[in-house]
Amino acid sequence: MFGKRAAPPDHPAFASLPVQLVAVGDAREQMAVHVAGRLSIGRMPIVCVPGYHRNMSDFTEFCGLVRRMVGDDQPVLLVDLKGRGRSSDRVDKSWYVSTIDARDLVQICATFAIDSAIFVGQGYGGQVLMALGAERPTLIGGVALIDSGPVSDPRGLVRLRNNLKDIDGPRSAAGLRSMFRRMLGSDYPGAPETLLDTLATRAHYLDKRGRVQPLFDRHLLKLIEGFEHDDVLMAQWPLFNALSPMPMMMMRTQLTDQLRRDVFEEMMKRRRDADSYIIEGQASPALLNSTEDVEPIADFVRQVIKNRARPPERASA
Repeated sequence: MFGKRAAPPDHPAFASLPVQLVAVGDAREQMAVHVAGRLSIGRMPIVCVPGYHRNMSDFTEFCGLVRRMVGDDQPVLLVDLKGRGRSSDRVDKSWYVSTIDARDLVQICATFAIDSAIFVGQGYGGQVLMALGAERPTLIGGVALIDSGPVSDPRGLVRLRNNLKDIDGPRSAAGLRSMFRRMLGSDYPGAPETLLDTLATRAHYLDKRGRVQPLFDRHLLKLIEGFEHDDVLMAQWPLFNALSPMPMMMMRTQLTDQLRRDVFEEMMKRRRDADSYIIEGQASPALLNSTEDVEPIADFVRQVIKNRARPPERASA
């Protein structure tokens, strides 16, 4: 039922990310947007789009780091897609598709008077950006794809579905913390338990009755119910090719089960001009919490902004 899901107002994962709620599409639906830095005419912001069931809290550290590297007044927008985080669930559940999410991003950019931006998308968020490239190519000044390509790895979808099902149900706070630590430990080997606990709170919380509640619409689980490990998913190379005119950066976490290595290598072959980077010792979502892993994106952003500001060369007489 519309409006039933709501993130707790004091949830720690959102404490440093105040949002504006923007009406988008259906009059009963809103999207949550966090704005850092100074938006102004002619400035190219960074717009971050999280993964399938994820929300903007995955970009918490990235937001501060990239602004320190590019400039403290660099505008950065973090967005929760509908059905995630603090955005409304969709009234029409059949509209949970990348093409409609892309149209929502167009409206968000119009609301904030953004005519061109550098987009950063993780996982499904990157697939939304591919759809955006087909829908509104002039809006994309540059794009960074992280663990995102024209085809998802079905093994990752099956593991995600199974993990989310295992989590569901009544738990104690200690029991939930222990379960998340086991699930996330193999994805982030060597990470301190406090970091694993933080990651857990970015997608779930424990309500007052001791039940695990998702920070996303449960209908998203139904959409991946039918996948099996050996499924062969149709590659959407035409959508990837829609980004051909735009400056691009491609990143892959070393331990991801969302983007197969052979797909990533094919992406690099098709876009030999694009920057590429491997984030070692992590799975999806990328943590983006260190200078080492954020600096390549900051370099990419600086180069895109520099090229945009460069005056066009005059034709020789």
